[in-house]
Amino acid sequence: MERIKPRTLSGFMELLPAQQVLFDTIYRSLEESFSLYGFTPLDTPMMEAAEILLAKGGGETEKQIYTLNKGDTDLALRYELTTSLAKYVAKNYSKLSFPFRRYEIGKVYRGERAQRGRFREFYQADIDIIGDGGLDVFNEAEIPSVIYECFTALGLERFVININNRKALSGFFEIIGLGEISTEVMRMVDKLDKVGEDKLREMLMDDLSVTQEQASEIMEFVSFPGDPFELLEKYKGKNELFDKGYDELAAVKKHVIGFGVPETHFKINLALARGLDYYTGTVYETIMTDYPEVGSVCGGGRYDNLAEYFIDRQLPGVGVAIGLTRLFYILQEQSLLNNSLLTSASDVLIIPMTDDMSPAVSLAVSMREQGLRVQIYGENKKFAAKLTYANKLGVPYVVLLGEDEIGSGQITVKDMVEGSQVTASAGLLITGLCDKIKKLRSGVPIKT
Repeated sequence: MERIKPRTLSGFMELLPAQQVLFDTIYRSLEESFSLYGFTPLDTPMMEAAEILLAKGGGETEKQIYTLNKGDTDLALRYELTTSLAKYVAKNYSKLSFPFRRYEIGKVYRGERAQRGRFREFYQADIDIIGDGGLDVFNEAEIPSVIYECFTALGLERFVININNRKALSGFFEIIGLGEISTEVMRMVDKLDKVGEDKLREMLMDDLSVTQEQASEIMEFVSFPGDPFELLEKYKGKNELFDKGYDELAAVKKHVIGFGVPETHFKINLALARGLDYYTGTVYETIMTDYPEVGSVCGGGRYDNLAEYFIDRQLPGVGVAIGLTRLFYILQEQSLLNNSLLTSASDVLIIPMTDDMSPAVSLAVSMREQGLRVQIYGENKKFAAKLTYANKLGVPYVVLLGEDEIGSGQITVKDMVEGSQVTASAGLLITGLCDKIKKLRSGVPIKT
């Protein structure tokens, strides 16, 4: 029989056990942070009817969706979580209470070229607040505080949440005579960090026929080095849409500070537009300060009608998505994961030193009742091999249970890191183990 070489498809991530534990720790930390803000968990299917996922598709989005056929049914794998949320809200509209606040962490699939930090299968962590008919701008100010809570709880310190308002951008383009192509200009301006000022100016003039004067005013607007509100003040009163965007941006900044987000961790970035056209107000993008070349690890914004393809109700919303797989990849690549955290599946490995396994079973039951994760070594191998097994798994403590220990009601505990061991009463040592394991489990998954 010809052997098949085991391989993982390009753009898909598989982790070794210790790495998986750290990934799951980050996953749980995000869930805890989302819960602090009253978001309810949601789990939508990874596969939907193709017509659902393609409802607002077209262009590049349609090219990225994995589709498949089963019988007479066209199916598709979700490429993001927002469309499934829209379907869910429309389907359950009469049963939900608004504003509806949900979080979802799940896998999504995109048929794009795999490259550094970009995957075809990846976890996305979303939060959204959905209103019924209206949604106050206050909700847009709360989102950055959730992002700040999430990242600081993980141990991240050097990151910046960029904030802007697309109404202000669109209004500005109308003021300088580019209202008819404001969407195209916005998409181009969003590339500033990637292409630089000179290239952006050239693209505006060559690709969109923007005049030199208009290009200069755009570059001054999106690259203003001082307080953005000083620049914005120059355009107040000239355009209704701009004024509304200005007021919303000012309110968001005020409340973001009120929520306790330090000004070192957020900034008003007038060049930020986000690529998706359905964003209508505040937009966000979070960058890791030391690794700007990897791009955004969290982005989102305000949209005015979440479920327009599924229901005739106006359902505005605001939300962000954290690229969890992308974030983990960056942390791992930059050696920022906290490998001192306990990543072994077991806190204790019991090694029976007698043929009778009953005492080891009883001890394991007792230790598990006190919250310790315990494994009994049941293979007939040499003692050195058993210790090697514990070391390879990263088990911090081994319990040796021989005839002497059983006869005296004691156990011997070997510290696999320090190499020391002690023999004493089982009750005393189990209490000590619980305290030590609690310390090993504490801490954040990212180095600080």
